[in-house]
Amino acid sequence: MNLVGELHDLLLSSTNTVVFTGAGVSTASGIRDFRGKHGIYNDTFHGYRVEELFGIELFNADPSLFYSWARDFVYDLTAFQPCTVHNVLARLERAGLVNAVITQNIDRLHTLAGSRNVLEVHGSPSLHHCQRCGAEATYEAIAPRVHAGEVPMCPCGGVFKPDIVFYGENLPQTTFSAAVSACQQADLMLVLGSSLTVFPAAALPEEAYRCGARVVIVNDSPTSLDRRAILKLEDLTDTFTQLCDLLKGRLP
Repeated sequence: MNLVGELHDLLLSSTNTVVFTGAGVSTASGIRDFRGKHGIYNDTFHGYRVEELFGIELFNADPSLFYSWARDFVYDLTAFQPCTVHNVLARLERAGLVNAVITQNIDRLHTLAGSRNVLEVHGSPSLHHCQRCGAEATYEAIAPRVHAGEVPMCPCGGVFKPDIVFYGENLPQTTFSAAVSACQQADLMLVLGSSLTVFPAAALPEEAYRCGARVVIVNDSPTSLDRRAILKLEDLTDTFTQLCDLLKGRLP
């Protein structure tokens, strides 16, 4: 039996499978990653490293820098569609073979693909909140204003900020607590497209392993959990294409 066949059997025997996804899943949809060789953090914008634009202090000092840069990245996400991995994970959830998807990604593609129990531990631009009064606005309301060259302002005079976790901010506590709980209850943890280098989120698969879950890693570079994984595969798209074929008849 090949490795994908072994993954198939593990999924069928699991009673609680949790998935942890990183940038490698998004790059399969054509979205640049952040920290890779050709990631956006290698770029500069108006004299700043792009990574600096995600600092809360700089955002508060001059939000126009973030919004000018983000117009063609964060606010152009509707140009991208879920990839094979996103779509198969959503079908696995509907078939009762995946209980939760924990993601480091901010692109909303798991939800677009149809996954329901998605825990976005680095936040999401789906909602924005005013930094002054806390008023809420949707991505769909803010994106046209950013594309028009505006810094989106609240009627109270405050600036709207996407609910993405910036440097200097805490992870969303309710979401992170739910992710920890999901990991502690899992008997199978799939780590997909993450090199497990960005903490504290990267500690979640380790928590699942510590609590007794079997770990499967599908990633094209080494991770800190490789030696503890029951399976290690490299090609995400090929793995999930084969897995979908093996589960034909079981997936809605």
